[in-house]
Amino acid sequence: MNEPSLYERMGGRDTLAQLLRHFYSDIRQHSLVGPIFNEKIKDWPTHLETIGSFWARLTRGPSTYSGRMPAKHLHLGLNGNHFQAWLQLWEFNCRAYLTASDAQEMITLAHEIGQRLKG
Repeated sequence: MNEPSLYERMGGRDTLAQLLRHFYSDIRQHSLVGPIFNEKIKDWPTHLETIGSFWARLTRGPSTYSGRMPAKHLHLGLNGNHFQAWLQLWEFNCRAYLTASDAQEMITLAHEIGQRLKG
């Protein structure tokens, strides 16, 4: 029998959508990273759908995401302080909306993404 995916264990698309809504609400209000996101993203519902598909793919759920995530961020001029702020908000929201073990898996995935972006 196959072990359930992280996507399935955390509650699928509804839980993922809730996590992302709260996370990006925090991001948009953050003094350091908020202005970058608010300047670049004009259609938040579409962005949340796209990023939801990205995270669904990473957590072994159904996904239509086919982009190259790291490449989309290279031109933004992000530095270590930006990544740290993003990760802190991600960790806070994962711990608030997921079980402890699922939150830790999502946090680990985010750190791996951060390493690729720093690349």
